[in-house]
Amino acid sequence: MERFFDGGRIHELKSLEELYKRDEFTFAVVYGRRRVGKTSLINEFITRGDKKAIRFTATEDTNLVNLENFSQSVFSAYPEMSFLGTFRSWETAFDFIVGQAKSEKLIIFIDEYPYLAKAYPPISSQLQRYIDLVLLKTEMMLILCGSSMSFMEYQVLGYQSPLYGRRTAQYRIKPLDYYDGAEFFCDASLEDKLLGYAVTNGIPKYLNVISEAKTVKAGIARAFFTKDGFLYEEPHNLLKQELREPAVYNAIIAAIANGATKLSVIAGKVGEKDSKVATYIKNLIDLGILSREVSTLARNDRNGIYTVKDSMYRFWYRFVPKAVTLIECEFGDIYTTKVEPFIPDFMGPAFEDICKQYLLRLGRVNKAPFPFDRIGKWWGGNPVTKKETEIDIVATSTTENDIIIGECKWQNRETGVDIYKELRGKAALFADRDIHYYIFSRSGFTAGLKKEAEKEDRLTLVSLEDLFRI
Repeated sequence: MERFFDGGRIHELKSLEELYKRDEFTFAVVYGRRRVGKTSLINEFITRGDKKAIRFTATEDTNLVNLENFSQSVFSAYPEMSFLGTFRSWETAFDFIVGQAKSEKLIIFIDEYPYLAKAYPPISSQLQRYIDLVLLKTEMMLILCGSSMSFMEYQVLGYQSPLYGRRTAQYRIKPLDYYDGAEFFCDASLEDKLLGYAVTNGIPKYLNVISEAKTVKAGIARAFFTKDGFLYEEPHNLLKQELREPAVYNAIIAAIANGATKLSVIAGKVGEKDSKVATYIKNLIDLGILSREVSTLARNDRNGIYTVKDSMYRFWYRFVPKAVTLIECEFGDIYTTKVEPFIPDFMGPAFEDICKQYLLRLGRVNKAPFPFDRIGKWWGGNPVTKKETEIDIVATSTTENDIIIGECKWQNRETGVDIYKELRGKAALFADRDIHYYIFSRSGFTAGLKKEAEKEDRLTLVSLEDLFRI
């Protein structure tokens, strides 16, 4: 895990350290979907340097239970004061903490804050009052963390919240990218590292679950396709925890995962009105499960389509529902017979996303051919061929005339010159721009295509090995 924190979460760790070193009160809001590693990040931050901290995780209990648990957390940090027992109220608890903060640097970490706020609604107003009247005179660091995205964004960060405008920094913790996710599979092949990343969508908890097995494939088979597998019921459980009417949300995701991309078609399959489905889709987009994609360089978004952005959900809805009977009856190797033959098809879109992440990493270290600020797919009618055309990757800039167009091939054979010629044909759509060609391949490249790349400065070939050489 040390490599993980020094890679995938290094930016957040450095930022939290900078906040902590300030000679003033600081207030950090940390949020993100469940299992993304928020608590691990903050605990790692606290542990580094052996910082004095009160750590408390709220639960879906009554206010009294949470206050008792908070009192125990306080006296775990100050055991010599444990004779005080349970605080009578949150005010007396805060008064005690403020007294300690006047004489030492102290961190207050409240995890799953939405549970506390729902059990005791006045808590946000009380915190706001303490911040304004007392805490601003201390060097205390307050961290509120939560998995309920909507609550944290609207009830903590939002304008209507009593805490609005008080935060010093906010962190929306996102899944890892392919590069950092691969760190969980040290001994696996590059293909299996990318497969392990794709079926988990870069969620650290899921990566850890898969990596505990001897092989990536064994980890996937165990996690998704056994009755007690960690990921067997995970999407349903997450929907129940995060959203009301999980059955409707489940139906929407299933419809999109099975090919419905337009609102009217999705609503028809779900059996609900377009307006209701549109609202639900927005909630799923906010959670990072779905996305609405628009063709890069499109002048309007009328032809946008809905897709399952989260590749773990895409994998689950593609394979698990069809295998439920086999899983419940504890049949043998379900993965090998029912899933593995279709992995190349599943990995196609995942590999495209990985290749985009590679280009974004190049951009962050100034190794991209130009500073692009937009990246995605392109699709539409080709006026030259009079056919519908799709380009896997298109990256552009609002200030540059350059453009990257890329092709991504997750196939068992080497990629050859024919793919480059096909890509050049598509490039006629952008004849007025300075074009940079990128071809990504799972199985490498033919000698002929390598020779073309040697002659053509604007053609870059990227193998799986190259993806990890940034």
